[in-house]
Amino acid sequence: MINGLHHISLKCGTTEEFEKAKSFYLDLLGFEIVREWPEGVMICFGNGMLEIFSNGEGIKTKGALRHLAFATDDVDAVVEKVKKAGYEVFIEPNDIVIKSVPEFSARMAFCFGPLGEEIEFFQEK
Repeated sequence: MINGLHHISLKCGTTEEFEKAKSFYLDLLGFEIVREWPEGVMICFGNGMLEIFSNGEGIKTKGALRHLAFATDDVDAVVEKVKKAGYEVFIEPNDIVIKSVPEFSARMAFCFGPLGEEIEFFQEK
């Protein structure tokens, strides 16, 4: 019945936040607009979409969403770009091994996005 993830939705409390979020995901990370309407935008990031609303009344300080994780072929290059744009990287690029069965090796890093959302850049090894 479920075919996969269609989109993740973010909401902005101000026009300034909306424009900053659009700039981060479009200009900095290179995602592409799929559609726009007066209160929002749908952006494609490869195998899914991100929906950003400009009319975000009722934003809570913490939600159930832990973080967004974007696949990349070069964690270090993405992190350098994010840092140059002035965003905080709170976990620097590092190699990890997830002690699952079978073990899973990856390189990852985390930053805060324009709305305070936690974003992981993830590179499978």
